[in-house]
Amino acid sequence: MRGRIEKKELVDLVAKRVGRDAEAVAEVIDAMLAEIYEALRRGEPVSLRDFGTFYVRPEPDSWVFKFNPSQRLRALFGWSSTYRGEL
Repeated sequence: MRGRIEKKELVDLVAKRVGRDAEAVAEVIDAMLAEIYEALRRGEPVSLRDFGTFYVRPEPDSWVFKFNPSQRLRALFGWSSTYRGEL
């Protein structure tokens, strides 16, 4: 298993996949993350199809951050899943 992928490497990988320059891809990723942050700040869940749902739940003294993986992601790791598509 290799180390983690940092944001710059992720930007480069996405840019290569979609045939765009890294600067434009970085701008889109930054905007997407900002929107996810704002939605979670408002207490709204964020669902990314074929990846999962991020949500926060208020607790008495703090907020709890949760992630519910999609069926596709569950299948990728051999967790119980109903997903039958391509991994």
